[in-house]
Amino acid sequence: MTSRTMVKIDEELCNGCGLCISPCAEGALEIVDGKARVIKDELCDGAGFCIGVCPSGALSLENREAEAFSEQAVIIKREKDAEKRLKYIPQHCFSCNSSEEEKYLLPVKHKGEALWCCTRCLPQLIHG
Repeated sequence: MTSRTMVKIDEELCNGCGLCISPCAEGALEIVDGKARVIKDELCDGAGFCIGVCPSGALSLENREAEAFSEQAVIIKREKDAEKRLKYIPQHCFSCNSSEEEKYLLPVKHKGEALWCCTRCLPQLIHG
């Protein structure tokens, strides 16, 4: 254990909106039982990017005793999260066959047919 800067979450102020989750590149934050939580101290680098997006002011930084930050733990968490995310069938653009993992895709209806279209091919679909 070492004294270091960590994210502190005021549970009374946290509304569980989840806006703080994305800015945390290390994956230290998750919504648990409707509230944001630091799931493992070793994942929180204390940078505080999550603080600026919290609409209720529930997040702050504090110095406290905690496990040391571990880049290796972050890598392992990212790998596990990537496995979870791939539990779906990626869609592909009807025109260029790009995957939604490569480009942004939009669901569109064209001549009564439901299609997935990437933003690059959408003008061609609209204008012919």
